[in-house]
Amino acid sequence: QVQLVESGGGLVQAGGSLRLSCAASRSLFTINVMGWYRQAPGKDRELVARITSGGSTSYEDSVKGRFTISRDSAKNTVYLQMNSLKPEDTAVYYCYAFRTRDYWGQGTQVTVSS
Repeated sequence: QVQLVESGGGLVQAGGSLRLSCAASRSLFTINVMGWYRQAPGKDRELVARITSGGSTSYEDSVKGRFTISRDSAKNTVYLQMNSLKPEDTAVYYCYAFRTRDYWGQGTQVTVSS
């Protein structure tokens, strides 16, 4: 079992920054993949960024160069640093983990005003 607790969403102006946090209930080294998805109104949920237990990262094209996923293994926490935010980044952001099956956080709203 993996419980995920997210924090850090909010309202920010375009060009601003936010950092999302996702605390896992077990060591990150026992979780194959962690990442962040987002879902905007009327759209499908999409993968934003992911990090493997080995530390490899990947990003959705529209966030490359603006978002950074990282982890603090001592705190069992994964972060998503979001810079140069755009109105089209507005969505509910979900933390995700895979360890034998998918696990999801409760979601946190990110709203970017123009």
